[in-house]
Amino acid sequence: MALHAEPTHASSSMPSDVQVTPVRGEAERMQFIRLPYALYRSDPHWVPPLEMERRDFLDPKKNPFFEYGELELFLARRGPDVVGRIAAIRNPRHMEIHGTKEGFFGLFECVNDAGVARTLLESAATWLRLRGMDAMLGPANLSSNQDWGLLIDGFDTPPAVMMPHNPPYYAALLEACGLTKAKDLYAYELSSSAQPPEKVVRIAEKIRVRDGVVVRPVNMKDLDAEVKRIRDIYNSAWEKNWGFVPFTDAEFDHLAKELKTVVRPDLALMAEVQGEPVAFSLTVPDANQAIRAANGRLTTFGLPIGLVKLALASRRINRLRLIILGIKEGYRRRGLDAILYLDTLRTAKRLGYVGGEISWTLEDNHLVNRAIESMGAQRSKTYRVYTRAL
Repeated sequence: MALHAEPTHASSSMPSDVQVTPVRGEAERMQFIRLPYALYRSDPHWVPPLEMERRDFLDPKKNPFFEYGELELFLARRGPDVVGRIAAIRNPRHMEIHGTKEGFFGLFECVNDAGVARTLLESAATWLRLRGMDAMLGPANLSSNQDWGLLIDGFDTPPAVMMPHNPPYYAALLEACGLTKAKDLYAYELSSSAQPPEKVVRIAEKIRVRDGVVVRPVNMKDLDAEVKRIRDIYNSAWEKNWGFVPFTDAEFDHLAKELKTVVRPDLALMAEVQGEPVAFSLTVPDANQAIRAANGRLTTFGLPIGLVKLALASRRINRLRLIILGIKEGYRRRGLDAILYLDTLRTAKRLGYVGGEISWTLEDNHLVNRAIESMGAQRSKTYRVYTRAL
C-alpha cells in the first residue's frame, strides 16, 4: 500500500471512498509512523523525527505512558493510498485529577480534505464514547506532559525540540469538524543579546541577597537525588495549572534519561533558599537543528550516514529551548523566576548561543507571561488545544 499525501481541495462532505481502520501489525504501524514524511516533504520548516524514536514512542514496553494509558491508532485510506492518521487516547490519570470524562485525540495528520479529517475524528470519538468519555481534547501526543496543541500562528520558523509542527490548514480542518478552542499555548523568542531592563536586574539581585538565594547547576554526579528534587518542584509548581497531570515516577525517570544526553549542566539550574531546593529551570540545546540533518534515519543501506550527519550538525547548534521553569508553592511572586531567567540568559551568552525559545506557557498564566516579556522576549508561536463534546 502506497503512501500518498498530496493536498486536495477541502471538502466538508463525508467521503464514501475513504476507509478508516485500526492499525494492526507492524507493517501498518510503520505506515502510521511514515505518513508525515510524505505529507511534509515540501515543508521547509518540518523536522523529520527519527523513525527509531517514533517506534519506541509507540512501544508499550518502552513508553511508560502505557502503564496506565490506552490508545488506538487509526489509518485513513483512499483506495491503496494512506491519506490520514489519528490516535484515540484514554488517560485515567487525567480523569481522576480533573474530575472529568475527557478523552484525547492525537498524532493527527491529514491531507487537506475536511471529509477525510471528519472520518478520522469520528473514529476517535466513537472509540472514546464507547469507553465512557463525554468530551474530546487535542491534539495531545500523548498527554499534556508531552507535545500538545496545534500550531495556529508562527509557521515561518522550524519547531523547537519537543514542540509540534503542522501545516496551516489543520486548524480549518478541525474547526470544520466542530472542534472549538479550549486553550491557547504560547511560545516566546528571546535573543541572548537582549538587555534585560535595568530595573528587573536590580530587583532580582536585591532579592538574591536579601533571601539568600543560591542558584547552582544540577549535580550530574548525584543525578538520582537531583531528579527526585526536580520532580517534587515540577509537580508542586504545575499542580493547579489547566490540563496538568503529574508525572509518574517512571515517566519522569524516562524523561530524565532522554534529556541526559542533551542537557548542559550549566543550563539546568536549581534555586535554593536557605539550602532548600524551591525552584528549577531547564534549558536545552535545540536538538532539532541537528535532527533535521539525519532526515529521519540514522542508517541508510546499513551505513551510519544519518548518524554522521547528526553528529556533525550537533556541533553547529546555536539555539536553546527553555522547557521548564517551576517554583514551589509558597515561593512564587518573590522574584525567583527573574533570577533564573537572568542566570540562564547570562550563561547562554557565555556559551555562545544566539538565543532560543521559551515554551510553552498557558495564555491566561499572566504572571509567567509578564515575567517572560519583562526580559524582552517576543511571542513567536501560538498553539491551540481544541475540544468537542461527544
